[in-house]
Amino acid sequence: MDFKEKVAESYRQIQDEICSGLERADGLGKFEEEHWEREGGGGGRTRIIQNGNVIERGGVNFSAVYGKLPEVVMKSFSAEEDDFIATGVSIVIHPINPWVPIIHMNIRYFELNEKLRWFGGGIDVTPHYIVENDAKFFHQYLKNVCDQSSPDFYPEFKAWADRYFYIKHREETRGIGGIFYDRLNPQKTQLTFDEIFKFSEDVGNAFVPIYSELINRNKHKEYTDQQKSWQYLRRGRYVEFNLVYDAGTKFGLETNGRVESILMSLPPTANWQYNFKPELGTEEERTISLLKQGIDWIS
Repeated sequence: MDFKEKVAESYRQIQDEICSGLERADGLGKFEEEHWEREGGGGGRTRIIQNGNVIERGGVNFSAVYGKLPEVVMKSFSAEEDDFIATGVSIVIHPINPWVPIIHMNIRYFELNEKLRWFGGGIDVTPHYIVENDAKFFHQYLKNVCDQSSPDFYPEFKAWADRYFYIKHREETRGIGGIFYDRLNPQKTQLTFDEIFKFSEDVGNAFVPIYSELINRNKHKEYTDQQKSWQYLRRGRYVEFNLVYDAGTKFGLETNGRVESILMSLPPTANWQYNFKPELGTEEERTISLLKQGIDWIS
């Protein structure tokens, strides 16, 4: 088994383990699976869970695709060759209760040739209401994962996430960030490809303990119709980011990916309200005030 096959097999297993963990955490919902093939090469497994006790809708996707890169993507990579392979796991979960946050994770490997290959990914949380103890737990967990590979990873990737998950036209972050990284290779990290691969696996394996804890802390909290309406407005912001800025969405569409799998990140219901401004002193206003880059959630 060569390196890219080893990575793909590991990602398949991570998808399996995450789906099992989410079903346990939800207690009712079960994943439905669809196998698909990509015109041009490869395919994947799309798994959707919906109408559970906790999860309104979520997707855990695995893909392993190959073929020819479109010219626009080749230019962005400054590549002369166009034969590529890409494999990864991508997750977005939209909960029912507004006190349970949206979570996103992606781990991926991309290869053009021996010189142009890298890992990317990350994990971030988008609370409808920011609970600072939850934010501290989340970021501390990610720091512990990063520190196993390099003490430089968490501060670098946390700052990268703050920059990346930023809705420029709203001048606010999508949520409380997390970590984000791209094009990791031995030249950038001083680690071997095997060590970077181990880090990618560690990020994937962090998903279930992180989200299970956030679910258990918040799933029994009561909420009002007004708080549900706020959740739909925050989901609208999530949609704006994914359709305007998200690089994974753009790459999937530009490489003729499966549209249903790419757009599974969108929530089942979202709202937009003209010129909405939360009242001063409310939890909604407080949450907006914390959607900023550079916040140290751990200290």
